[in-house]
Amino acid sequence: MSEDKTAQHPSAQEYLRKILVAPVYDVAKNTDLNYMGSLSDRLQHDVWLKREDQQPVKSFKLRGAYNKIANLSADAKQRGVITASAGNHAQGVALSANKMQVKATIVMPETTPDIKVDAVRNFGGEWVDIILIGRSFDVASGHAQKLAAENGYTYVPPFDDQDVIAGQGTIAKELFDAKRDLDMVFVAVGGGGLAAGIAVYLKQLKPNVKIIAVESDESACLKKALDSGQREPLDKVGIFADGVAVRIIGEETFRLCQQYVDDVITVSSDEICAAIKDTFDDTRAIAEPAGALSVAGIKKWLNLNKPEKKLQIAGILCGANINFHTLRYVSERAELGEKKEAIIAATIPEEKGAFRNFCEILGGRTITEFNYRYAPTESAHIYVGLKLRRSEAELQEVLAELNQHNIDWFDLTDNEVAKLHVRHMVGGRVQNLANERLFSFVFPEYPGALMSFLNTLGMQWNITLFHYRNHSAASGMVLAGFDVPENELDDFYQHLDQIGYQYKDETSNPAYSFFLKS
Repeated sequence: MSEDKTAQHPSAQEYLRKILVAPVYDVAKNTDLNYMGSLSDRLQHDVWLKREDQQPVKSFKLRGAYNKIANLSADAKQRGVITASAGNHAQGVALSANKMQVKATIVMPETTPDIKVDAVRNFGGEWVDIILIGRSFDVASGHAQKLAAENGYTYVPPFDDQDVIAGQGTIAKELFDAKRDLDMVFVAVGGGGLAAGIAVYLKQLKPNVKIIAVESDESACLKKALDSGQREPLDKVGIFADGVAVRIIGEETFRLCQQYVDDVITVSSDEICAAIKDTFDDTRAIAEPAGALSVAGIKKWLNLNKPEKKLQIAGILCGANINFHTLRYVSERAELGEKKEAIIAATIPEEKGAFRNFCEILGGRTITEFNYRYAPTESAHIYVGLKLRRSEAELQEVLAELNQHNIDWFDLTDNEVAKLHVRHMVGGRVQNLANERLFSFVFPEYPGALMSFLNTLGMQWNITLFHYRNHSAASGMVLAGFDVPENELDDFYQHLDQIGYQYKDETSNPAYSFFLKS
């Protein structure tokens, strides 16, 4: 390895030194390690939670940002720093700059919710300038890089930087000091800075500890890189766990994770919601979706592997900057994530007493949701939520009972369109609409975003169905139907590609066939 390469990629021992001398406690705190009693009893393993929500900015990002700025030369500090972020990293940079009295510019997309802009402004005070530009992070990031080059500012990366990684690694030092008999540590991964810092430290002091990376299955950039052996960008990323919504893992973070992380596991949005509830039940802390990834990963890994020995396990509650309105969505989905609720579409006779007979077949089980609208046909399609006492085994019993009574059914428990949109639209079936095509869209949320979305779609094709949902402040979710003749399909798809929104064809989705299709 050349000298340049060695400087670019410090050794494990050098990272150990960097972590031990990191001056993060000028501004950060040594956070609590809480025992999760209820979850531990349920899982039959001891689970501990490192409470990074206790930091002044409610996330671990303060550690890396402060360590990066603190290690700059006096000249670099005098010139100032810059970053692009709409989340926890921006707040960490703002507070760090204020503490060290270093001028900081923070570039954020225009779509950033006011609550986050105000938080950055409050943490940074007179030492921070905020620039709002563009409607995507890529535009904001490009502008920040341009300003850095023009003005000599030092760019403070959110994860792919050795000083940032070392700052996050101070969490591992605290973990090891507090509980040296840990068997496993579960760490959320976005760009990989947190996992890299924790793994490189712990593996030097306790090589037999297992480090498990946890990713949202909608933004699993580390898993993709490990599977292929190289960093590759994801085609798209989900936005529910926005704190880990990273398209490509960092270069240095991937090098360290590849060497020191033992396994990676992915979890669904529903499993994340269940983990937010578990965290609240045990600690009364409300984790943001990314912050609950470690708990979701612990539950899923133990369920898949079923270790016989009782393990000592730690997870990192890495952030708690959750938008209050997101809690509505979390509450809606938590029991699905715990496998305590199932969603079923069923076909029953369109006649008096049919619903009562259906409930009798269910044998007194609790119905959590029932959606139905009369249709002038012999059959009625119903959307049913069902509370489960014995998880998936009980669901299989229910489905077997429906089969015995010749009731057609479809399990929608894992059908995102059904849970997000269709449950609110049952009864919207129309006749004589043979050319309808159904699509789901995700677009950045900001004042006037819905009107902008509609204007962008244009008026060339008639909209036949529309349901809009904003379950977090950062994104809008739309389910839309269009009347598109077969001979215009190519033009229609070309139009969708050109407008630039993330979309998916849902025309073959069974929830659409059951409840909405002509």
